[in-house]
Amino acid sequence: MDQTFEESLSALISRHFEGAKLISSSQLTAGASQQTFRITIEGKGGDTQVFALRRAQPGLASSSYGQLPPSVEVELLQLAAHGGVPVPGIEYVLCPGDGLGDGYIMEWLEGETMGQRIVKRPELSGARASLAFDCGQALARIHALSVPCSLVERLHNVSPEALVRETWEAYIVLDTPQPMIDFTAQWLLSNVPADFETTLVHGDFRNGNLMVTPDGIGAVLDWELCHMGDPMRDLGWLCVNSWRFGNRSLPVGGFGKVEDLIAGYESETGQPVDLTTLRFWEVFGSFWWSVTTLGMANTWRSGETPSVERPVIGRRSSEAQMDCVHLLIPGELPAHPDKISDANLPSVSEIIRSVKSHLTEHVGEKLEGADQFLMRVAVNSLSIAERELSFAPAAERAELAGLKSLFSGLEGNEDLEQLRWNLVSALRSNEPMDVDILGAHLRQTVAHRLYIDQPKYSALTNS
Repeated sequence: MDQTFEESLSALISRHFEGAKLISSSQLTAGASQQTFRITIEGKGGDTQVFALRRAQPGLASSSYGQLPPSVEVELLQLAAHGGVPVPGIEYVLCPGDGLGDGYIMEWLEGETMGQRIVKRPELSGARASLAFDCGQALARIHALSVPCSLVERLHNVSPEALVRETWEAYIVLDTPQPMIDFTAQWLLSNVPADFETTLVHGDFRNGNLMVTPDGIGAVLDWELCHMGDPMRDLGWLCVNSWRFGNRSLPVGGFGKVEDLIAGYESETGQPVDLTTLRFWEVFGSFWWSVTTLGMANTWRSGETPSVERPVIGRRSSEAQMDCVHLLIPGELPAHPDKISDANLPSVSEIIRSVKSHLTEHVGEKLEGADQFLMRVAVNSLSIAERELSFAPAAERAELAGLKSLFSGLEGNEDLEQLRWNLVSALRSNEPMDVDILGAHLRQTVAHRLYIDQPKYSALTNS
């Protein structure tokens, strides 16, 4: 831990908690725009207390993705608490003189926040039985919050159509040909909800941003993506497959049914939820995530966020694109691409595999906290590179054949990237194409990409 950070934090603790001293601090998240720490203090009577410190990433003036600064997040948490939404209590808001940047100290709550554990842990089975309903109620309370004008002025206010266009334009700026993203953008623009309310939207209400206890929702976390917009966006985002953690049969976070989510929401609002609108926002959620992950990887290229986690997150775009495939052009998925043979001994894949084994077996066990997490990210990065070497040639041959079948007169053209751009341009200009051939090509291309990026992702099944 940085010595200046420890010294500044220790000084703050002694000032704010009379007679107390800092016992320990450990970083829980690697931090893209914000960092979270667990801090333990000892009071003058010898008793210990645990808090969470959340602060902006040092040196990062603002986020590329519009995350709100911690000072605004504090206001939202306080507003939510008054509105009956379960959130951690705020203990102290950092001041410039504290030397710790923009942030706050909040109540430490016990509960499960890992999505994959929430959908599986036996001790949470009772909570899961009503969790979708509880989520509906919590969202209704968030959307009913009366936001002061002074706070509204600092929040992004965006209509559904404008949000689709903003997201699509953010992807276009990245200058990467991803035909499924363009296909989905055109579908969304053709299906924008005609009527919508404007309320406070949490923006990231999903499994993984909830603290769950055996009694239900202990807290709603991560409010930095709040904005003013269509409240149905929150319901759709909660149903996105990325946040079901492998349990596709239960659309709400991998733990519940849509009808229970809606029942919880309607029990608070008294207004019916339109299923067509909900589906629009589910599609948008996967579309938004497919673009956002690419953009997050680009912040690594630019040097804005040099974490090893960023490039791997970029490869998650194929997961969200595959979810869009299932929602918009369902059909039989292609077989796994063939693996190339490598006569070299040891092969490049074997060298990568040996490094992975060393990191996992001899390095990882010596690390803890954020360092251990980032080591696992590094191993995952090597796994992607290993699969890329093995399967990309066959996947690219299949993609090239599909593109040639879409465009006549291109039999001699072997420039795969140029043909990708041809398809992207055709989709952006709404050029007529054979719907069946286009659908089959997009399914095949996205599935083959996902076999490389994340072969265990739940969307790689026909069910």
